[in-house]
Amino acid sequence: MDAVAGGFSEEQFRDACAELQQPALAGADWQLLVETLGISIYRLLDQQTGLYEYKVSGVLEDCPPALLADVYMDLSYRKQWDQNVKELYEIECDGKTVVYWEMKYPFPMSNRDYVYIRQRQELDMEGQKIHVVLAQSTSVPQFPERPGVIRVKGYKQSLAIKSDGKKGSKVFMYYFDNPGGQIPSWLINWAAKNGVPNFLKGIAKACETYLKKT
Repeated sequence: MDAVAGGFSEEQFRDACAELQQPALAGADWQLLVETLGISIYRLLDQQTGLYEYKVSGVLEDCPPALLADVYMDLSYRKQWDQNVKELYEIECDGKTVVYWEMKYPFPMSNRDYVYIRQRQELDMEGQKIHVVLAQSTSVPQFPERPGVIRVKGYKQSLAIKSDGKKGSKVFMYYFDNPGGQIPSWLINWAAKNGVPNFLKGIAKACETYLKKT
């Protein structure tokens, strides 16, 4: 597996493209968690951790693929439209770009923070342009753990976007993280069922205002 700059392999980018075409749900106990607003969310229990992996697929109308990818990558802009962000920025660490993200959690729980690398590529599959963004946790001395904030470890995410053939985007997203601490199961389920659709609705709205901003 040939690693590309930034810590990801070409195979990982191709896998995300393949799942955009058809999510790989066979051969494992993936469960349909919710279908809403043209988005389907599946989950798979990780037996080792007792946590879930998630796959999300669907269509975001009126969000062209390149614009959606730009909005997703724009950290400064996300701080304007995502109310769950407390801090979000990237810096260069030892030749790679590292993102720091602190996410607000409801009282009385501690906020969570993430330190991760990410990379965007545009691939051509059967004449169709696909935008892929991969992200995964990393550890660098520039971002030690903070008192009162729980560091999320094992964060993985992939996002693949292509045209839906109209004015919108067909989207596939995979994600997994270990939020640490004692989080009630009802909150985890709520976040999966509501947090992801709300995030996608938020980014769709952000695409509209991004066009006006630029």
